[in-house]
Amino acid sequence: MKIQPSTRRLRAALCLAATFSTLSLQGCAVVAVVDTVASVAVGTAGLAASAVIGTARIAGSAVGTAADAVLPGSGK
Repeated sequence: MKIQPSTRRLRAALCLAATFSTLSLQGCAVVAVVDTVASVAVGTAGLAASAVIGTARIAGSAVGTAADAVLPGSGK
């Protein structure tokens, strides 16, 4: 799967924020910031995957409906 430019920019910004946070914060705060950045990145990837899956399902339904309309059926 090809990564969109907007996703690349988001990942780069998140990595930059995580790097800056680790340099400016200490201890548990660093863990919390990195955890939040990772959660946002995973959530973004999950939304992108859901969009692709949803699009594939809609396209599959449309193809199935078109095939049912064109091809002779079994009489159901």
